[in-house]
Amino acid sequence: MSASTKWRRRPRRISFASLECRRVRHDLRRLGRLALFASALLVFSPTAPRAQALYDAFVEAVAADRSDQVRALLARGIDPNTVDPRGDPVLLVAARAGWQPTVDALLAAGAKVDARNAFGDRAIMVAALGGHLAIVKTLLRRGAALDTPGWTPLIYAATNGQTDVARYLLDVGADINAAAPNGTTALMMAVRGGHGATVDLLLARGADVNQRNQDGATALGWAARGGFEAIERALRARGAKG
Repeated sequence: MSASTKWRRRPRRISFASLECRRVRHDLRRLGRLALFASALLVFSPTAPRAQALYDAFVEAVAADRSDQVRALLARGIDPNTVDPRGDPVLLVAARAGWQPTVDALLAAGAKVDARNAFGDRAIMVAALGGHLAIVKTLLRRGAALDTPGWTPLIYAATNGQTDVARYLLDVGADINAAAPNGTTALMMAVRGGHGATVDLLLARGADVNQRNQDGATALGWAARGGFEAIERALRARGAKG
């Protein structure tokens, strides 16, 4: 054997497995570069801070009843069903504050009239709680549900002694004895708050004076515990027992 033959390097054998590993490593490196590029786009995209600024301006405008600014932002494509940082739909925010012009602007842009927050509140419920009768009427005209399972606008109105709102809700067909999930009724909440005028309205409209909630509590019991003697007498005059 000649020296040249003896020391000739044998051809390197490359297995299919090693080729496949190289290909996989190459693909992984390529995917990694793509991922980094995508991340950079997300971080440095000029549209991200712009969108956040529009969102912040919209939420602030709704909360402050700057209805002209709200309309302008809606015209730029802001979603009328946006929720604020607390998770409240902006329609609910405006209804709770009593901002009629902003409520009108949001509804005109397609806000969902019965959108709920995490607690199950709807715009009509918080409007009733705050005594915003005009907004309650607007929401009902737009199709808001009058009675739904759970807490109702009438119960919310009674809770804060919003007698005018309660009267209107009854006039348009609200169920006077509708109960919350725990069995509490509008009459119970009106009594509990000591709202004599609202109690008188509910009694005059035929509220059940002996209805009990899940804890067995009655309107009469709450009147006694609260020391509301005039309300207690009114309940007894309507047949309340306790």
